[in-house]
Amino acid sequence: MPELPEVETVRRSLARALAGRRIVSVKAVNWPRTIAEPAVDIFCAALCERHILGVERRAKYVLIRLDGAETIAVHLRMTGQLLVVPAATPVDQHTHIILELDDGRELRFHDTRKFGRWSLLGPDGLRALEAKLGPEPLDPAWTVAAFAAALHGRRTRLKPLLLDQRLVAGIGNIYADEALWRARLHPLRSADSLSPDEIAALHAGIVAALQQGVERRGTTLQNYRDASGASGDNQRYLNAYGRAGAPCPRCGTPIERIVVAQRSTHYCPTCQPASSGSQPDAKD
Repeated sequence: MPELPEVETVRRSLARALAGRRIVSVKAVNWPRTIAEPAVDIFCAALCERHILGVERRAKYVLIRLDGAETIAVHLRMTGQLLVVPAATPVDQHTHIILELDDGRELRFHDTRKFGRWSLLGPDGLRALEAKLGPEPLDPAWTVAAFAAALHGRRTRLKPLLLDQRLVAGIGNIYADEALWRARLHPLRSADSLSPDEIAALHAGIVAALQQGVERRGTTLQNYRDASGASGDNQRYLNAYGRAGAPCPRCGTPIERIVVAQRSTHYCPTCQPASSGSQPDAKD
């Protein structure tokens, strides 16, 4: 599933292509369930002749701002791709939404697994979405002190806690593993076991892992692409995620894979020692 760096890369490429453009029509909705709200006919009618003011990101959502104080919120989920292409580009079976633009191009939503969702939100809907999300980890306002306060008294294991979008927004499986590797923390440590120095190290690890992901234009393991169809480069620079059996870049110990909260999890057993009593859910 695309995480903060991938969604931010998509946002930047979309902003260059869409800002100032006009949506002529919704040319096709080939998989109606992609539209979460409102009803499909209302969605299609509402988008005709609307101007795109800009493209923003909140957590893992792409926010396409329209005139009239409405926003298209897109969650890419596992395989969603937002592509801006010439209208003559062939349409395949996995293209579920097509918006006709005023410059002869189209904004298309391609989604092999069909889990991605679009919502057309007014101000109240956008506030409701915002209320479900934690702070942005690359915002300077997200400080070590704010992170420590959010962790206070939490006994949850670190890996599933980092995936909780209410704690901090935008982190998924890849960058949780990378942040924990940078902080030298085992994924099964509980939040309330961390010292102040370890909290600071985890905060720094989260920021550094996400910043690298943005700078490298995201991690392409399979489906992720930006709005022009280009893949990311961060997969070449991962330290832990997906590297089971490979040597740790820091100490040379083979990276191990376990399952935590039903999620594949990668860590270095030397650099990230387990606390007493921590046991994985599974290992293979």
